[in-house]
Amino acid sequence: MCKALIDGASETLVIPAPVLVEADYLLRRWLHAGLSLHLLDDIVNGAFEVESVEPVDYPRIRELCARYEDSDLGFVDASVVAIAERLGEDKIATLDHRHFGMIRPRHIDAFRLLPE
Repeated sequence: MCKALIDGASETLVIPAPVLVEADYLLRRWLHAGLSLHLLDDIVNGAFEVESVEPVDYPRIRELCARYEDSDLGFVDASVVAIAERLGEDKIATLDHRHFGMIRPRHIDAFRLLPE
């Protein structure tokens, strides 16, 4: 499902930098450390663009963490939203539909969550 989504993408795939830390942890803990190296190879070879958290994103990240505090929305998910808003993106690739489905972005009514 996720591989097909990535393989079928015709646009630039952006990974928010904080997601890389989470991905590295999950890959190493649950699968194989070598997969982290493959992800880094893909980044080096241009398969993904890494988007850093900019100073302008931090107030929005804080706002989101406070607004959705009862839902345990953390820094990484809030940074994904803040970066998507800054980039004017309307879709997010995630398996966490619970968190991202409840968030109301500033620039659109709701994110389109992929895979659908």
